[in-house]
Amino acid sequence: MPAPRPPEFRRRAVELARQGEQPVAVIAKDLEISESCLRRWMAIDDVDAGRVEGVSERAELAELRRRDRVLGVEVEILKRASAYSARENILPK
Repeated sequence: MPAPRPPEFRRRAVELARQGEQPVAVIAKDLEISESCLRRWMAIDDVDAGRVEGVSERAELAELRRRDRVLGVEVEILKRASAYSARENILPK
């Protein structure tokens, strides 16, 4: 797997591809990246810039990660409450 490219490189590659002066395949070959990689960067840029409507995979992933954090906190609270309740029932009164 090739090393990740810096964000500035990606941004500039997308700009070159969007200018339309050369086909995407030619630009990708000149930059020594695959055509599919450049097209993926362009798709990500569309989502980030809001040019694509609807729920994107990135937005959905961010929402799922947020929900996962919330559920993790809730589980931890329930574990602590359960342990506290169990300890209270075991101790003599």
